[in-house]
Amino acid sequence: MELWPGLWTLLLLLLLLPTLWFCSPSAKYFFKMAFYNGWILFLAVLAIPVCAVRGRNVENMKILRLMLLHIKYLYGIRVEVRGAHHFPPSQPYVVVSNHQSSLDLLGMMEVLPGRCVPIAKRELLWAGSAGLACWLAGVIFIDRKRTGDAISVMSEVAQTLLTQDVRVWVFPEGTRNHNGSMLPFKRGAFHLAVQAQVPIVPIVMSSYQDFYCKKERRFTSGRCQVRVLPPVPTEGLTPDDVPALADTVRHSMLTVFREISTDGRGGGDYLKKPGGVGEAQL
Repeated sequence: MELWPGLWTLLLLLLLLPTLWFCSPSAKYFFKMAFYNGWILFLAVLAIPVCAVRGRNVENMKILRLMLLHIKYLYGIRVEVRGAHHFPPSQPYVVVSNHQSSLDLLGMMEVLPGRCVPIAKRELLWAGSAGLACWLAGVIFIDRKRTGDAISVMSEVAQTLLTQDVRVWVFPEGTRNHNGSMLPFKRGAFHLAVQAQVPIVPIVMSSYQDFYCKKERRFTSGRCQVRVLPPVPTEGLTPDDVPALADTVRHSMLTVFREISTDGRGGGDYLKKPGGVGEAQL
């Protein structure tokens, strides 16, 4: 029986993929990342009609969280949360967290408090089903390239925090940092907290370097510790206090990052390598 050329191609791919999976760590990395992103897009398709019943509402974030919590099991990643009792029980606040990769979503979903939504770059809004699901869940989008618009959005968020009892999650580094440290913090989140006179709750995720490294194309199973730090009050502070506030919070987060990334639960030896969070860099 003669096979069509397209069928031969399919058969070759079916034979080649398992070989690449077992023989090439780089291929395994790309397969895992492709499935990670594709699976999130698929879950978003399922979430959209459920969330659409309410329309755009922060309560829809519970639906997204419920649908995403299982992903860590697919990749053999154990997420350990400590300090969750530090979340203020019944008031608005601003969460600030370090930002390492798209895998931050796993730690975020593990610890995400009620009525809390991330502030994300506007480009995410156009990310297909994921963008629509995020919009329905109340995610706040800002255009970082247009400073005036970003400031305006932050002012509106400050009012929303107080009038609708909403919490927001901000990555103050502004972009993903794969280098095992923390970039300098942008001050928007701190201006927001001071303007609304609400606490800042720092959250630190340990280094992923023992199981994930984009540069080395490595993605295995491992552990990540998420540490919630005590809230930092902003009552009585003014915009003039923001630079010192941002520096103080970053210093405390970086100290904890070093601690939890060298206790055998994430990052460990990487932090001792050149380019890691070694003493020479601090």
